[in-house]
Amino acid sequence: MVTSASSSSTHVHGPLAQAPVSARARRLLEALYTQYAQGLADPLKLTLVTLERELFSHAERARNSQIQADLYAEMQRLRERGERFAPRFLEALQQELASLCEPRRSSAPSQDTGNSQAFHALTLVEDTEIDRDIVLNEIARREASRCNTQLQLLGQRFGVLAAAPAFEPEHVPLGPHAACRVLREAGDVLGLALDTQLMLYRVFERQGLERYLELIERANILLAHEGVLPGLVYLPYLAKPNAPRRGARPPGQERGADTAAAPAQAAQAGTPGRGGQAHAQRPLTSWSGQAPQAAWGSAMLGDGRADVLPAAGGHLADPGQGSANDDRFAPALTALHDMLGSARQQPGFTQAGSKPGVARPSSAGVPVQAQALHQTLGTLQSRTPVGEGAAHGPRSIADVQQELLRMLRAEHGPQAGLSAQDTDTFDLLGLLYNEIDREVRGGTSAAELLVRLQVPVVRAALQDRAFFVRDQHPARELLNAVAESGATWLAEDDTDPQLLLKLGSAVDKVVTEYQGDEAVFEAANQEIQTHYRAQARKAEVAERRHVEAARGKERLEMAKRLAGDSIEHVCAERAPPKFVQTLLKQAWSDVLTLTLLRQGEQSEEWAERQQATDRIAEVTCQPAGGPPDIALGGEVESALLQVGYHRDEAGAIARRLSTPGGEDDVTSRTELTAKLKARSRLGEGEGEAARKPAPPTRSASEESHYRALRTLPFGTWFEFVTNQQGDVRRQRLSWYSLITDNALFVNPRGQKIGEQSLDSLARLMASGQARIVTEEKGRLIDRAWQATVRALRSLTGGGRAAQEQPA
Repeated sequence: MVTSASSSSTHVHGPLAQAPVSARARRLLEALYTQYAQGLADPLKLTLVTLERELFSHAERARNSQIQADLYAEMQRLRERGERFAPRFLEALQQELASLCEPRRSSAPSQDTGNSQAFHALTLVEDTEIDRDIVLNEIARREASRCNTQLQLLGQRFGVLAAAPAFEPEHVPLGPHAACRVLREAGDVLGLALDTQLMLYRVFERQGLERYLELIERANILLAHEGVLPGLVYLPYLAKPNAPRRGARPPGQERGADTAAAPAQAAQAGTPGRGGQAHAQRPLTSWSGQAPQAAWGSAMLGDGRADVLPAAGGHLADPGQGSANDDRFAPALTALHDMLGSARQQPGFTQAGSKPGVARPSSAGVPVQAQALHQTLGTLQSRTPVGEGAAHGPRSIADVQQELLRMLRAEHGPQAGLSAQDTDTFDLLGLLYNEIDREVRGGTSAAELLVRLQVPVVRAALQDRAFFVRDQHPARELLNAVAESGATWLAEDDTDPQLLLKLGSAVDKVVTEYQGDEAVFEAANQEIQTHYRAQARKAEVAERRHVEAARGKERLEMAKRLAGDSIEHVCAERAPPKFVQTLLKQAWSDVLTLTLLRQGEQSEEWAERQQATDRIAEVTCQPAGGPPDIALGGEVESALLQVGYHRDEAGAIARRLSTPGGEDDVTSRTELTAKLKARSRLGEGEGEAARKPAPPTRSASEESHYRALRTLPFGTWFEFVTNQQGDVRRQRLSWYSLITDNALFVNPRGQKIGEQSLDSLARLMASGQARIVTEEKGRLIDRAWQATVRALRSLTGGGRAAQEQPA
């Protein structure tokens, strides 16, 4: 589930509130800023924490006391001013967004400047400024190269928001170049020396820019779902040799026939670097052979959504917004009605538009006036019961049409009927509702709410002829919100009782208040989106806790492996007695692991523990009977007490590890072994994966999926087949480790579903039991409409063409 701007943005104060852009663009910019502010909150904190650790590490290894004192002074300044860093960074980032419509400075020098002008432009620049520019430019260049494809898409979408040509990568307000400009401004508030500033830049590259590709992908997804170039794909321009065709094509004709100047249709390749993912996407299409309106209308019949590059325009236009009276919808509606007329002549259409066993009612007769039609529908709507359990059994759009005709003929005579356009609207709604029903679990609250929404939706579709081709129509938005709450891919524990109450209240509001004003649908949907925003914040917090716990397990596993490797190296090199090796691998390993977790591999404490390990091997390899190493024994006992060993056990183990030959006259081996088996070790159960045998060899398909999984961005949605009937459950890949191979999955509410290895996930994907949910499948209402169009095509003989189009 992808969060939309309406469900993620909050009111933002500051430069962005006064940005010279439209209200819709400002709302989207605020949503993007909120998304980035949330995504960068932890990386900005980690940047300062890591920088302080590196300064401390450098101070400990300083060549002289003066350098050490300077580094400690830098640490002190960092502690005093560190709290200003993140706010200044976010403020500068907001300023980048607010300057969206300002003229962009070209990165190339002007070609028409004279020598005198160039001479007067020369200034003296300090070496420190040059050094900072070099480092930041190199960081931005590396990150921009890694995010190239997604950055190009974001540049196109920012061009739409700014009503200007597409943005170059270095000018994208949320791109890596902008992040480095912002980083420089934010770093200045810390007042650090040049070397420390350069260290800050490199730390931010590791902590902040490591997941920048994911932020850019999420920005693209948010804008796409808000109707800003949905389905956009960046492909190189490939000119076709055939001449462009003029005029609109007949209904049902294949889309590719008149796209002579368009790039070749292809699937989007995996993005480079981390986060690469293969998605079946619609191509970016340039309709130079016909008017943009007609082209967009044809595209709507092709796959439900499209992006248009007008021949005369300099930037991509967004066809997803408009009003009912917008002339550009006319070609789409005309072609849609023509296709529907052809479908009616085919056997099976009656069943396609109605419930099984229910004949489609005949609306032939003298069409009643629009005012009388809407008054009768208003009367029918007022009879719709509201409240919990209001729907007493399934009703179809055909039922609504039949009841409407009965009421019309009772009032206006038996000859009363519907116009051809009104009949088309009922048939299309019947097909659309049937497709929605396929994706909503029967017997759920969502199914009942959809029934109660039928009459208001019918009235909205009859009043606004563009209902079927406006992606962001308020009635469609509300219909989608209700339907997704009962989607078949939701598990029983995914149901949110508070959301169901909110949905019921919103639907009741529409049923009781709607009299032709779209604002009623919009207000009801806003209530639901407000709840979604609150739930999204709760889900984010819950998911973050699970991710931190998983990362803690990863750190523990890494520490256990490194501790084990250190002990194995000592045992292989020194070969102490077998029982001593057992004590080292069980008891002393916990000490090494805890030291790594608390102090790190570069700490003095870790170096001391390694020296103690070498000393244990050296002492125990000596012939038995010699004097014990008292100092070593005390150190070992103290370390074992820190990891939770009882004093008697710690003393017994310490005596054997500090005595020549590993002998102890106080505690026998059998007694000590029994105590060790009865006690829980540090992180017991977390390292079991490392002790499991290696998995069987993967097939070529499994290996391909496995490699692709290791490049997926966090947050990718998966669908898992749960039974032989093909039912699926959707889960979010919240986090995974390339070290332990473990993957964490959560449900839409941020609750942990479980963990599994990437290897097992790859095998499930190869067998068809798991699949990635692409962006195209983001909204249920869009999938239902695309299925409706494909059903019409199949009835009119366009089934083959429909199958060739991406779903």
